[in-house]
Amino acid sequence: MSIEDALSQLAVLPYEDIGFAKIDHHRSLRRGFPEVVFGAGKTAEQVAAIVERLASSAERVLVTKVDEPYFDAVRRLVPDAEYHPVARVITINRAKEAPSRSGIMVISGGTSDIPIAEEAAITAELMGNTVERSYDVGVAGVHRLLDHLPRLREARVVVVVAGMEGALPSVVSGLVAVPVIAVPTSVGYGASFGGLAALLTMLNSCAAGVSVVNIDNGFGAGYLAALINR
Repeated sequence: MSIEDALSQLAVLPYEDIGFAKIDHHRSLRRGFPEVVFGAGKTAEQVAAIVERLASSAERVLVTKVDEPYFDAVRRLVPDAEYHPVARVITINRAKEAPSRSGIMVISGGTSDIPIAEEAAITAELMGNTVERSYDVGVAGVHRLLDHLPRLREARVVVVVAGMEGALPSVVSGLVAVPVIAVPTSVGYGASFGGLAALLTMLNSCAAGVSVVNIDNGFGAGYLAALINR
């Protein structure tokens, strides 16, 4: 490369300070995946500026917890960005023919848990995985889960997303011989305390092999599943 190009790249490494954010351009070198943008609490303009800088050097970009106006701001600067309204995430994927690994399955207790389940699934897909999905298979009708048992047993890691009382990960872990990542959601009536009841149930699981992420943290579960599958 030219001296000018080399100096331009070195000037923004290992991070680029744009005032309200310090963008970690070396994250993919250390972790194998670029810095992920948590959109909640930021303005649409801030998210768009961060994404524009990330996309200048990264093939893949992920933004979580954002609504349509944020995507509109991002798309004005990065036209090839995509919005996934159910999961409320923005993605950019410029990787050409990236290898796709099978082995991850994402399931949800109810239909209301699908947004968090989709956040997990899309995260894992962007990290180079093929993701199996099975939604609305909660413990209120456990036969629905058992119908998918052969698929569950083919997985290398299972992400289980559930609100209400949060019992589903324990049931799944008792049926499979692979890691189960439990994701409590804020779905439920008053005594669910915004997902706290499900979180405590999952943390107190009597089934071995269950790991728990934070309430509504589909991204964290998808990321961890991708690392395990890798």
